[in-house]
Amino acid sequence: MGLSLSVWLCSRADGSPPSSPSAFSPLAIPTSSRLAITLSSSPVAPGDSRSLWSSVHCSPHFLLSACKQEVTRSPVERSSDGVRAEVGVKSGLHVWEVVWNPSHRGSHAVLGISRQSCPLQASGYNVLIGGDSQSWGWELKANQLWHGGQSLGLYPGKRKRCPSASTGDFKPQSSSSSHSKAAEMPLLIPEHILLVLDADAGTLGFIVDGSFLGVAFKDLPRGVELFPAVSSVRGGASIRLRYLNGATRDPPALMALCGLSIRRVLGQQRQNQMEKLPLPPCLQHYLLSSQ
Repeated sequence: MGLSLSVWLCSRADGSPPSSPSAFSPLAIPTSSRLAITLSSSPVAPGDSRSLWSSVHCSPHFLLSACKQEVTRSPVERSSDGVRAEVGVKSGLHVWEVVWNPSHRGSHAVLGISRQSCPLQASGYNVLIGGDSQSWGWELKANQLWHGGQSLGLYPGKRKRCPSASTGDFKPQSSSSSHSKAAEMPLLIPEHILLVLDADAGTLGFIVDGSFLGVAFKDLPRGVELFPAVSSVRGGASIRLRYLNGATRDPPALMALCGLSIRRVLGQQRQNQMEKLPLPPCLQHYLLSSQ
């Protein structure tokens, strides 16, 4: 069956600069069985139509590659530009990978989803995805969520603050207060980001460094087509899209749930010891092939 999505992601991460896993591991939220099984399944073929950027729903300042899986923004001043995926979804759980080098983001670098009517070009430097009621975006530089033209706060949620002195006592700034300020600094979001859209539940979340950061947006409209989308103001910014996998609203198969439980008990370090389990060869083969 080929490499599973989780193993594939680890291999991709090996070829990219480390992004301080300690920054995201404490923020990780447990995933549902449905999402965990989707992440442990083999990724779909790279040429899937859901991996393509749209040549129609795209700012004229974005140039598409021949394969339509990468867009590059032209060096145009005082313009905000966006692009949507060619194919949207109305139901199911879906996972896309967006590859966007942090050094090519600049300000107002936004990743999220939109409906078809979301504007994709505007004058000045603005948040486009999340800048109206038809889109929901995560501004990567400041870690801010946007919808309806308003910032909805930090994502992931606020980091834990250091205990502060009472307002009645004056104290000079200490190393602990400096640490508190550092904890509030935006996290550097790595190059590879997974966008997780559950159109059935009406939620959108993100995975970075293998950690699911939880639901960013909920109460998304049901039964309407939603598209992965990005917006940028930086000239030369190149952004790649790939659809990885999805699941229907049906409950996961019992066999898949059992396999997931066994792999969780074994842990990542013992995944190569499946043949030692007291199981028939056909079940050992299933567990190995679905790793």
